[in-house]
Amino acid sequence: MERHQTFTGEFRDLCYILTAKSIQDAPLFKSWDGIVSARQKLADDLQSFLELEFGDQEVDNILVPENRLSTLLYQAVAYQVFNNKYHTEQSPSVSTLLEDYEPPVVPNTMKNVYSGHKANIKSVTFIGEDGDFIASGSSDNTIKIWNVETSKIVCTLNGHTSRIWDLCVDKSGSTLFSASGDKTVKIWDIRDINTPTLVHTISESKGDVYSLNLHPLESHLVMGGYDKTVKLYDLVVGRVVQTFDDHELSVSSALINPLGNLMISGSKDHTVKFWDIMSGTVVNRIKNHLGEVTSISLNNSSTQILTSAKDNSNRLWDLRTLKPLCKYKGHQNTSKNFIRSNFMNNSLIVGGSEDGKVYIWNKDTGDIVINLEGHRGIVYEAKWHAKRGLLCSASDDSNLITWWYK
Repeated sequence: MERHQTFTGEFRDLCYILTAKSIQDAPLFKSWDGIVSARQKLADDLQSFLELEFGDQEVDNILVPENRLSTLLYQAVAYQVFNNKYHTEQSPSVSTLLEDYEPPVVPNTMKNVYSGHKANIKSVTFIGEDGDFIASGSSDNTIKIWNVETSKIVCTLNGHTSRIWDLCVDKSGSTLFSASGDKTVKIWDIRDINTPTLVHTISESKGDVYSLNLHPLESHLVMGGYDKTVKLYDLVVGRVVQTFDDHELSVSSALINPLGNLMISGSKDHTVKFWDIMSGTVVNRIKNHLGEVTSISLNNSSTQILTSAKDNSNRLWDLRTLKPLCKYKGHQNTSKNFIRSNFMNNSLIVGGSEDGKVYIWNKDTGDIVINLEGHRGIVYEAKWHAKRGLLCSASDDSNLITWWYK
C-alpha cells in the first residue's frame, strides 16, 4: 500500500488514526481545524476558483441549472428502461439507481432445449456477465458448455470419475469450478471457451462434494459435502485454511456473505448454521425445517436468506433476526438430491420440483405466479440471467431448457 501514498508517511499516519483517540493525535492532522472549518475552506476555495475563471460575471448564473442532478438521474433511468429488451404496458416504477433496472418479466414460454447429456443434470450456471454460454454438470460425469443462442454444445469437459453435483463460475467467466461424487473439486480455465483446460484438482474431501461457492473477493472457495464439513480453500496458496465441523449429517449447500465474514451452510440434519469465518464457530442456526435442507441462497442486498428442504417447502428469512418472512409451497421436494431454489430478482423466487415443473413464486406473498411445464422428469435447479431475460432449468430427463417471456 505504501507505494500508492502521495507523500512519505501518509500510509503510516492513516494506520495510526485507526487506533488514535483523536484524529489530531496523528501528525498528519495536527493542524486540522475540524469538519466544519474544512468544509468552509473547501467552499471558499471553490468560490475563488469560479471568480478566477469567470471574472466579474455573476457566479450564480454560470453554475449548473436548477435541479440539474435530478434531471440527469431521470435521464439515466429513462435510458435503462428504453434500452431494455422488455417493455411493460405501464410505466415502470424505479426507486433506485444502485442497481440496474430490471423489468418485472415472468418467463412463460419455452425458448430452447439443450440435449446431449447421457444422464440427469444436477447443476447449471450461466457464464460471464453477458451469459453467452451455459455450463451444465451431469451424472454422466461430464460438464458441457453450450452456446445459449444456438443451443449447440461448444465443448465437453472430461476428467471427473463420478457425477457432477455443483458448478460455479467467477464473475469474469474465465474460471469454472466443478464439485463431484469422486471426492474432488476441479478448476478449469475457460477463457478459450472452445478448448478449456484443467488447471488443478482439489482432493481435500472424504466423500462427495455437494456444494461450491466463491468468496466475494474470489480468493477462496467454500466446499460442502458428504463428510459433514465445510472447507474454506485458499485459491492463492492452494490449501484448506479453515474447516467448519458441527453438522451431524452431510452438508448440501454452503456460501459466504458479501462482507466475507459469515459462512452459511445447510445440511441433511435439517439445520442451517451461521459461522464466524475467522474463528470457525457457530454463531446462530435455523432449526425450523422438518426435512433435509437442500439449498440456501442470499438475495442481492444480503438481508434475506432463502432455504429449501425436503418438507415440500421453501422458506424466506430475515438474515438479521432469523425470523420467517414467507413460505413457498405447491412444488414437491421430499426425496431427491438436490432440488434447489434461488432468487430471480427482488420480487420473484424460482425453484425445481419432483413433479417436473419449474415453479415461480411471488417473493412477498408466497403465491405461485406460474409453473413452467416442458421437462419429462424432476427439475433439480433453475437459474435466472437478468441481462438476457432468460431462465435455464436442469432436469432428470438429461436436458436443459431455457424459458423467456413472449
